[in-house]
Amino acid sequence: MLRDLIARSRSYRRFDESVPVPMETLKKLVGLARLSPSASNKQPLKFRLVNDPDTNAKVFSCLAWAGYLTDWKGPAEGERPAAYVVMLGDTVLSNGFATDEGIMAQSMMLGAVEAGFGGCMLGAINRPRLRELLEIPERYEILLVLALGKPVETVVIDPVDEDGSIKYWRDAQQVHHVPKRSLDELILG
Repeated sequence: MLRDLIARSRSYRRFDESVPVPMETLKKLVGLARLSPSASNKQPLKFRLVNDPDTNAKVFSCLAWAGYLTDWKGPAEGERPAAYVVMLGDTVLSNGFATDEGIMAQSMMLGAVEAGFGGCMLGAINRPRLRELLEIPERYEILLVLALGKPVETVVIDPVDEDGSIKYWRDAQQVHHVPKRSLDELILG
């Protein structure tokens, strides 16, 4: 059921790095993005697929993880993503990507969960360095990086506390807690 798929599609930040994400799976995720709606049907997004250890290390070095977890520098070796999708906007085809970026990223993340994987959409990227390391031509704007792998962490959804804080946190057992606003709070009128 779609609700269950969405509920399982959390922002996972720790993975079993030894479990590969096959290139064929990454191509299927891009296939889901291709079928997704596109503003004015311009279809301006392109994707760089990465699943080999050497290139994974390059991508990882350009990312910042979990801003609310200030004492955590990101996943340790062995818990890093096994694959990445670098989402790019082709500036020759369009000068705006926000609508497509969100729709297509979510389509791919849901597909990853359906395939038995999980991931995290990352926007905290050292874009100049990533461009250089992956030799991405200037015509492509680096939008997001989707980090993918077999999750090794538990992520739970909690109600927002009375103090209103939406900051995610980890407990002593390393369970990742994500506060979500109530349905009543989201619907006006």
